[in-house]
Amino acid sequence: MNGRPLTLLIAAAVVAVEGLVALGLGVFVAVETLTGTPDDMTSAVAEAVFGLLVGAGLLWVAWGGLFRMERWGRSPAVVTQIFMLPVGGTLITSDLPQLGIPLIVVALAGLAALLAPPTTHALYGDG
Repeated sequence: MNGRPLTLLIAAAVVAVEGLVALGLGVFVAVETLTGTPDDMTSAVAEAVFGLLVGAGLLWVAWGGLFRMERWGRSPAVVTQIFMLPVGGTLITSDLPQLGIPLIVVALAGLAALLAPPTTHALYGDG
């Protein structure tokens, strides 16, 4: 297959959106930390840095790995989707189903796209 299959584009888009959300949350926490008075400055800074690093990492996986059809991109993307499932479940049990249900749906869509045969063929060939 010469071009990128739709499933690979969907997978890259899902991971990129997750990266943008993590990056946005990291920026939000950083701004709130700098403009407010957090109870624990160390934890607030750590959360901001973590969000920024995760967001940047996911964007790298989406663009540098999946979109460029590099084999290495699939593993961290799959692991991310798997980690999102219990996070979504926790949100649901914490009375936040409006966040948990969409997170689970996106993670399952990402997993389906990442593990779809066209994605596997594009990344690994006929094997």
